[in-house]
Amino acid sequence: MRNALVTGGGRGIGRAVCLRLAREGFHVLVNYVSNDAAAREVLACIQAEGGSAELLKFDVGDPSAVASALADWRASHPGESIEVLVNNAGIRRDSLLLWLGSEEWNDVLRTSLGGFYNVTREVLQDMVSHRFGRIVNMASLSGLKGLPGQTNYSAAKGGLIAATKALAQEVAPRKVTVNAVAPGFIKTDMVEGLDVEALKKDIPARRFGEPEEVAALVAFLVSDEAAYITGQVISINGGLYG
Repeated sequence: MRNALVTGGGRGIGRAVCLRLAREGFHVLVNYVSNDAAAREVLACIQAEGGSAELLKFDVGDPSAVASALADWRASHPGESIEVLVNNAGIRRDSLLLWLGSEEWNDVLRTSLGGFYNVTREVLQDMVSHRFGRIVNMASLSGLKGLPGQTNYSAAKGGLIAATKALAQEVAPRKVTVNAVAPGFIKTDMVEGLDVEALKKDIPARRFGEPEEVAALVAFLVSDEAAYITGQVISINGGLYG
């Protein structure tokens, strides 16, 4: 049974990815930082369906916390490694740049972009050594086209997209693939406060996406069938581009 680590796995897209990968036969490491109740619910759902999972609590933006948590996991799972990594953890702190404080800027980049670096660097050596790995980074429409009020979020996700393309070239000879998924508007708590009806009019599909639709794409990218796909950014946005 392969191990799959999903950061930010307690809610929204991360939750859907955890459930889907468990159904695909992975042992899922559900990472979260603070919401114990939500994480336990994900674990219970997976186990109720006959799947295998465990909780792994740490802040992806804290390098020492990441290193400590993953070292402890390796120590308690001798001979095992993490074959699949889904860098999903991210936060929003929306504001026009004119009023965007340094804390809002740094927090978003620390989690969304720094988290990619902190976690990926910890698991990459095993992937390279074993000549197998799947890394999927959760980007965003905001990282592709930029969205007003999200300069910090767009910068973090745009950086994640560039990092995906660079890392993919570094590790492809070792049969490790690195791809990004760029969701548009998906029905999660990340879109709370938005004018849903107004935004739907700009989406050719005339609806928001479901977390399960994103999870299905992630499941394909980590499968053996996707072994020749790497360095790609795949949009899932109902046709919303321009």
